[in-house]
Amino acid sequence: MIELRNVSKKYGKDFTLKDVSISFHPGKIYGLLGPNGSGKSTTLKMICGLVYPNKGEIYVDGENVNRGISRKVAYLTELDMFYEPFTVEHMIEFYATQFPDFDIRKANILVKDLKLDLTKKVKQLSKGNRGRLKLVLALSRKAPILLLDEPFSGLDPMVRDSMVKSLLSYIDFEKQTVIIATHEIDEIEPLLDEVLAIYNGNLIDIQNVETLREEYGLSVLRWFKNIVEENEIYGGEKE
Repeated sequence: MIELRNVSKKYGKDFTLKDVSISFHPGKIYGLLGPNGSGKSTTLKMICGLVYPNKGEIYVDGENVNRGISRKVAYLTELDMFYEPFTVEHMIEFYATQFPDFDIRKANILVKDLKLDLTKKVKQLSKGNRGRLKLVLALSRKAPILLLDEPFSGLDPMVRDSMVKSLLSYIDFEKQTVIIATHEIDEIEPLLDEVLAIYNGNLIDIQNVETLREEYGLSVLRWFKNIVEENEIYGGEKE
């Protein structure tokens, strides 16, 4: 379980998150939705201990988050964090030396399914294949928490489709808590159990995806557009 308790984060005078309290439970896939700059990436970075809040506390399984929490958290960053001269195989071997829970067998299955060439150097990979490699490295860990930051950003539709299928196939739905931060909503809607909308650093709504569809007749995208429009009209003051 992940808990954010009254968490605020600012850079200089500008708030990225403002007094946010959220709980994420095991066995669910969450969509953390918002436009660029809304605070999604900062939330994920704080959960995995890369940055710290100015106010409030973050806990993973009751443990106050610090850099050591990486043993429990697999994090796919939006940025490319590769050694360019390495081959795909070398990157996999390197990750296996860094994380005791890294499963090379699973990584090799993912490489085959995602049609990556183990002998290709990272610097020779297309953007789509770099995205696939990031997914391989994240999904090959047995960490109880999986954080994916804009996993489909800038990728063409066919690449996105194959990556969504990989997520469905290789996530352990009973044991892992998965949070996907994105502003590209259509692709991930079939994956999600719950959605959270963040706008200008504020948590403005949380909904169960099945409830949205069955009780309100709304897609996640339509719900998100509605809630953002309301927030813009009322300036965050709507009761």
